[in-house]
Amino acid sequence: MGELLTIGYEGSNIADFVATLKRSDVKILIDVRELPLSRKKGFSKRALKGALEAADIQYTHFKDLGDPKPGRDAARAGDFATFRKIFSQHMRSPAAQAAIEEAIPLVKNGGACLLCFERCHSNCHRSIVASELLERTSLLIRHIGVQPGLAGAFAN
Repeated sequence: MGELLTIGYEGSNIADFVATLKRSDVKILIDVRELPLSRKKGFSKRALKGALEAADIQYTHFKDLGDPKPGRDAARAGDFATFRKIFSQHMRSPAAQAAIEEAIPLVKNGGACLLCFERCHSNCHRSIVASELLERTSLLIRHIGVQPGLAGAFAN
């Protein structure tokens, strides 16, 4: 049975992030942020895509699998019940369902990893997206974390 990985980049740097993906045999990173922008150097869409391509990892962005602003606001405020309600409702939208259908062949091929910001997956919408994909595939979900210092270990 194959795996679908998920990862958050909170608190990491781009070098360790990419090294973690390489060590985990990720072939395609599926960005599920509504807005693929970041104040953290290297994690906005264009820079991230470039870093991944240099490491032979494909990048794709699914805006419609991102958490809408009201859901992000609720999560930031620690109101996870409201966040889950908002995001679950969003996942029933035609756009989100179409994005799930489009993502299925990418994850079935193996080597796929869902990306969002939060380090911990338990209160991140990527867990809900992963669960939705799990319902439609026979994949296992594995949440991975960025390994600090890994890029330096690869350099040696």
